[in-house]
Amino acid sequence: MESPPSPFQTPQQRSSARQAKRDAVLRAAVQMFNERGFHQTSLDDVAARLGVSKPTIYHYLGNKDQVLFECVTIGLSQLLEAAEASRQRPGQGIDRLIAFLTRYAEINMDDFGRCVVRTSDEALSPESRQQFHALKRQIDSAMRQLIRDGIEDGSIAPVDPKMLAFALAGALNWPARWHNPQGAETPATIAADLVHVLAGGFRPR
Repeated sequence: MESPPSPFQTPQQRSSARQAKRDAVLRAAVQMFNERGFHQTSLDDVAARLGVSKPTIYHYLGNKDQVLFECVTIGLSQLLEAAEASRQRPGQGIDRLIAFLTRYAEINMDDFGRCVVRTSDEALSPESRQQFHALKRQIDSAMRQLIRDGIEDGSIAPVDPKMLAFALAGALNWPARWHNPQGAETPATIAADLVHVLAGGFRPR
């Protein structure tokens, strides 16, 4: 005779449930930071949106500064993962750069990427600010390397990688400010169209 299922969660189930709750808190917080701004959003607001108590927020994530840093770290980590995935793609340097730029734009139109673009340095603690800048430098370095790879194989016009990286990042950060998630065009469509226009500037003549 089979034993009845246990009403108690296994350690793995408890861990998964905790992670799901933590993810829900992060998603609610980042959306409110993007909608209202960091300084205009309190953890009470986040708790109210989720229908939980403020101590619940502290239990899963800590104070408001820690919540913001977690949000921007997720966005920056997504960009770094996109850079690494693009480096592993077959094809010429320009193909890998275009793949990265397209994903870069898509991430910046999602909640956590949008938070990275919209977060000013002074919103973070000094320690978090240093880590924030270090991650951003890694992304800039990855973009420059993809550009250099394309220049070396002749698929990208000979340009200053630093200047091109600045120009591309500036152009692809703006959708985080003007893109309407409820709009008719999807982030994937917008990203592809933007990168197609920008690629005209760095393709060999």
